[in-house]
Amino acid sequence: MARLRAPGGCPWDREQTFDTIKPYLLEETYEVMDAIDARDWRELSGELGDLLLQSVFFSQMAAEQNLFSISDALDAINEKLIRRHPHVFGEQTAETAGDVRRIWGEVKAEEKKQKGASAAGLLYGVPRALPALVEAQQLTSRAANVGFDWQNADQVLEKLHEELGEFDEARRGSSAEELEGELGDMLFVLVNLARFVKVDPEQALRKTNAKFRKRFGYIERKLAEQGKSPAQSTLAEMDALWEESKR
Repeated sequence: MARLRAPGGCPWDREQTFDTIKPYLLEETYEVMDAIDARDWRELSGELGDLLLQSVFFSQMAAEQNLFSISDALDAINEKLIRRHPHVFGEQTAETAGDVRRIWGEVKAEEKKQKGASAAGLLYGVPRALPALVEAQQLTSRAANVGFDWQNADQVLEKLHEELGEFDEARRGSSAEELEGELGDMLFVLVNLARFVKVDPEQALRKTNAKFRKRFGYIERKLAEQGKSPAQSTLAEMDALWEESKR
């Protein structure tokens, strides 16, 4: 990467900045997730290499500006792993995953205190640029860690029914903004329900999206065998093929 960025290297690589590379970081992350979902291990190996390249790219640009080097980044994560695992590298003990999460939270809180970040609030560290489902999951998990939470999944289901009722009422005459708000509330409760039943909502939706792609692709292939497209077919025909694809 140093060679690519140097004079006489690659014109495209040389003109990149922290901001222009950011979209590729996100793209490569999702390609890694796709390979994991597909259980395509050879593809995952390649995608992880692409993801690592982003770290190399950012670090090289930082080194050129005398900000930090990739060695600094690697040292930082090594130090963090040791610091946040005192039950492995230190004197503390942890018998369960719950013990580990508690210790991890305590160490993180101490780190923030030392940085002077505690006054910023409990939710300050949740990045606003996260996908909305992931952001909601992290926000509610942090609030739950200090006791601001429902007691069980049944209570969350009751709240979901309440939000469904409010959404149904809103769609009968409220403004688009109010309708959007009610839909957002409903999605937020669903994220909480996922947290209670220990399901990652982002991954759950991604897998459902993949299932929809596969089944709709089946419909298209079967219709193509008849010389038709979905636009030239009836809903009943497509529904029948949908059920066939499920079987």
